[in-house]
Amino acid sequence: MPALPSPALERFLDLLRCPTCRTRRLHADHGVLRCAASHTFDIARHGYAGLLTGTRGTSGDNAAMVEARNRFLATGRYAFIRQAVARLAADSAPARGAVVDVGCGTGYYLAGVLDQLPGARGLGLDTSVRALRSAARAHERAAAAAWDAFRPFPLADGVADVVLDVFAPRNPAEFHRVLRPSGRLIVARPTGRHLTELHGRVPAMVTVDPAKEQRLHRALDPYFEVVVTERVEYSLTLVGPEAMDLVGMTPSAHHVSRMDPDDGDLLPDRVTVSVLATAYTPR
Repeated sequence: MPALPSPALERFLDLLRCPTCRTRRLHADHGVLRCAASHTFDIARHGYAGLLTGTRGTSGDNAAMVEARNRFLATGRYAFIRQAVARLAADSAPARGAVVDVGCGTGYYLAGVLDQLPGARGLGLDTSVRALRSAARAHERAAAAAWDAFRPFPLADGVADVVLDVFAPRNPAEFHRVLRPSGRLIVARPTGRHLTELHGRVPAMVTVDPAKEQRLHRALDPYFEVVVTERVEYSLTLVGPEAMDLVGMTPSAHHVSRMDPDDGDLLPDRVTVSVLATAYTPR
């Protein structure tokens, strides 16, 4: 039997729309979400809603990647990134606003924003059911739903005060549609210096295309203008298996062969963290 909706999911139902109808609201009905046309969506026992229909475009993070990410983020090594994202979001959002995290992963950054916005409600969207299990428990005010960032979001127009996109795919038109005119889009992405020490040690490690920043601004410019950009850059000391987890939690995990635990000795014990976090306002 599907679980009853979590309190956080119930608080977000007025903003959700049926993925099939696109206009009808969803309501809770005996452990599922249902619209007036009887389109039905299960709620997993882990607490997230399964809103994806049809063929799933991407599978997202697998179990090993999620476990590595949970272990690594629990060390606080990326706390400076989370603080920057939360600060940019809190600078403009109402305390009781709505936050949508697209490509939320385990909900780490969404939880950080909600901590800064007492009373705000959050929704994390991701294709990875493994990650959503963590995201649904990341914060008492955070709901989670399975969704593909490249499809029209299962949300009404102009309902979000903040949209987060942290190391995730981007859908500028949908970001703009669901944001209120006074809302903010927060985008965090790596620079070319991010984890550069790993590139020589892990041959298949994904690198940042030098033209990626230009492509980002070209894609967002029709919909958004920049308010402020912060650079988060620091040297990070890795202890024990943290280097393995850092590789294992990134998209590079899809490209590198399975590493033996002894391979951790070949990885650097110090890396550069370099991330840009930008707040945008809708045009």
